[in-house]
Amino acid sequence: MQRARGPAQPKGAGPRLFVGAVQFRPNPDTAYDDDVPNPRAVIDAWESLFRAQVAVLRDVSGEFPIGRLAMIEYDLLFNLSRLPGRSARPRDLHKSLLLSQPSVSRLIDRVAQRGFVTKTPDDDDGRGIVVTLTDAGYAAYRRAAAVHGASIVERFGERLTEDELRTLARLCDRLRE
Repeated sequence: MQRARGPAQPKGAGPRLFVGAVQFRPNPDTAYDDDVPNPRAVIDAWESLFRAQVAVLRDVSGEFPIGRLAMIEYDLLFNLSRLPGRSARPRDLHKSLLLSQPSVSRLIDRVAQRGFVTKTPDDDDGRGIVVTLTDAGYAAYRRAAAVHGASIVERFGERLTEDELRTLARLCDRLRE
């Protein structure tokens, strides 16, 4: 008598691993060797990173200068402040913001009404627009950044060494590649 093995696997699908409640099927096109961490280590690292991000964001958001800018408005101005000409197309900004494309458009409209950005036609594509940070927007960003930065320094400064902070930044940059 054969034991039940669960749902049939497609031929060539390879073994399925269960890590916690998550089913993991290795990609047959990916070479697994000693350089690739086991699935449990990957998932544990992800959960740790995610939980840390939620906890830190809650702390920092609680101290955010709400009267000046909403956190998402600050994020838009922050991203624009880092770009050449302090300008970008909305679809390019969308890549850096945790919002859907329609939400990015509404955010840009809201911030434009406050005089923090301008919207001009894109010379390269008549259908598109370019969003540019105004001097007033940059000043608002800088005021909020001073308070927000102090909150971040307080949150991280006591918990991580400079070497750990550099390592964390390097690892996060690699994850975004």
